[in-house]
Amino acid sequence: MQSRAANGRSKFIFVTGGVMSGLGKGVTTSSTARLLQLAGYKVSCVKIDPYVNYDAGTMNPVAHGEVFVTDDGGECDMDIGNYERFIDRSMTKDHNITTGRIYMDVIEAEREGKYLGQCVQIIPHVTDAIKENLKKTAEKEKLDIVVVECGGTVGDIESLPFLEAFRQMALEVGKQNTLFIHVTLAPVLDVVGEQKTKPTQHSVQELRRIGIQPDILAVRCKTPLTADARRKISLFASVDQTAVVSCHDAPSIYKVPEVLESQGMLKVVAQGLGLKRSAPKWGDWKKIASSFSSHKGSVRIAVVGKYVTLPDSYVSVYHALSHAGASIGRKVEVDWIDSEKFENGGAKNIEILKGYDGILAPGGFGKRGSEGIINVANYARESDTPYLGICFGFQLAIVAFARSVCGISCNSTELDKNTKNPIIDFMPEQRNVHDMGGTMRLGGHDIAVAPNTLARKLYGANTIRRRHRHRYEFNQQYMDAVTKAGLVLSAHSDSGKRMEILEIPGHRFYFAVQYHAEFSSRPGKPEQAFDAFVRAAARS
Repeated sequence: MQSRAANGRSKFIFVTGGVMSGLGKGVTTSSTARLLQLAGYKVSCVKIDPYVNYDAGTMNPVAHGEVFVTDDGGECDMDIGNYERFIDRSMTKDHNITTGRIYMDVIEAEREGKYLGQCVQIIPHVTDAIKENLKKTAEKEKLDIVVVECGGTVGDIESLPFLEAFRQMALEVGKQNTLFIHVTLAPVLDVVGEQKTKPTQHSVQELRRIGIQPDILAVRCKTPLTADARRKISLFASVDQTAVVSCHDAPSIYKVPEVLESQGMLKVVAQGLGLKRSAPKWGDWKKIASSFSSHKGSVRIAVVGKYVTLPDSYVSVYHALSHAGASIGRKVEVDWIDSEKFENGGAKNIEILKGYDGILAPGGFGKRGSEGIINVANYARESDTPYLGICFGFQLAIVAFARSVCGISCNSTELDKNTKNPIIDFMPEQRNVHDMGGTMRLGGHDIAVAPNTLARKLYGANTIRRRHRHRYEFNQQYMDAVTKAGLVLSAHSDSGKRMEILEIPGHRFYFAVQYHAEFSSRPGKPEQAFDAFVRAAARS
C-alpha cells in the first residue's frame, strides 16, 4: 500500500489508554505524529473526549486543566496544545470531538428528519457520526495520516461508542489503513523491585473484549522496560516483541520521539500501515529537544494566579516559559503561587517575591484572588522586577497602574459591577449574552502594533495574529489618564476598538497582553513576549 499522496486514502492511528489516566497518551500521540511528520507525511491529530460537555469552555481548570484555544475559536482540551507544539501545525475546533458534540449532531439530524423515521441508536447512528467526523477532518485537510487519541481508559462506559467506531473503521477502511496503539503501565512495587506486567495484560484483555487487538503497546515505566517484561507482555498480549515499546521517563517530553524511534517505532508503524518511508529526517529536532535538558544556569519565575493548585491549568504558560528558557540555555524554575496569598491582610507576603527573577500573572476569571494580582502587579512595577501579564494579568495591571500612579479609585466591572470608574468593562457585544459556553471573544485576531514601541521591537512586524479568550476589555474613556501618567498602550485590534498590549518605558521589563501569547509558542520558536520576559529575568 502507498500513502495518501499516491492513492488518495488517509490512514488512521488510534491511541487508547488502559490501567489509569495520566499515563501520557497525549505525549505518545504527539510523538508518533512527529515521527511520521519527520518521515515526510502530512499528519495531524484528533482528540476524543468522552465527556458530555460540548467543549472544554465551561470546565473548571482546576478540575480539568487548561482550556486551549484554537485560531478558529475552539475551546479545546489541553492535549490540542501538545499536538500544536510537537508538529507545529495549527489545529481547529474539529480536532477535538466530544460526546456532547456528537450527540448534538445526531439529535439535530433527527429533528431535521434526516434519519427518515428510523429509531436512532448508538449503533449505527452515533458511531456513524463519530466516523464521519474523523473522515471529514482527514479529507478536508488532505492528510496522509490522522493520529486519533481517545481520552479516558478502556473499560469506561462513556468511551465505548468511540472504541466501537474505531473497530468499525478498521473493517471499513481496511487493516492496512488503520493501526491501534495501546498505552499501558508497568509499575514497580517497592517491596518486589520488578516491573509488573499484569496491569498491561488485563488492559489488553479489556480491549480485546470489545473487539480491538492492539498492534503496538506503548508501556509507561520509570526505567526502560526489561527484556523479561517485554517478552512476557508480548506473549500474553499477542503482540510482537518489536511492537512492545518502552515509554520510560525522558529528560523532557520533546525527547520522547527519540526514545520511541530508538526502539524502531516508526518501522513498526510503517509495516502496519504499508508505508514506504520509515526513517525520520531529524533536521534540527534533536538539537531543539536537547536544549531542554542542557542548561548553563537557571531563572526563577513566580507565576501568581488563581488556579495554581493544578499546574495543568497553565500548561501552555509553563511550556512557553520553558521554550524561552531553552532558547538561551537556561532552565526556567517555576513556582506556582496562589494570588490569594497577597490579599486580605496578606499583602505583607509580597516580600517573598524578592527571591524571583521575574513575575508572571496568567489568565483567569472572577473576584477571588484578583486583589492579590493587583498587589503583585504594583510590586513588580515599583521594584523594577520583570513582569509579564496575560489576559487577566493585563487587565489587572491597568487597574493597579490607574489606582497607584493615576490616583483613580477604579476596578473591573467583572470584580465590582458598581465601581464608579470601570476602567475594565464588559465588551459591548457581550451585554446580551446569556449562554456561558463558546460566547467569549475567542480565537485569532489580527493586532496592529504601534511603531517606536517595545512591542514593535519584540515582534518586528506591523501586524501580528494572536488568540483570545475574554469578555472584558480596557475602557478607552481612561486612555488619556493612563497614557499621560506614563503607560503605553502599544497595540490594538478591531480597527482600534480594543487595546492589546501595554508597556512601561524605562522599566527593566513591564509588558502585558490581552491575548493568550502562550498558545503561539513552539519549541525552538518561543513566543516573542515570553522570550523577552525570560531574557529580562535572566539579566536580573
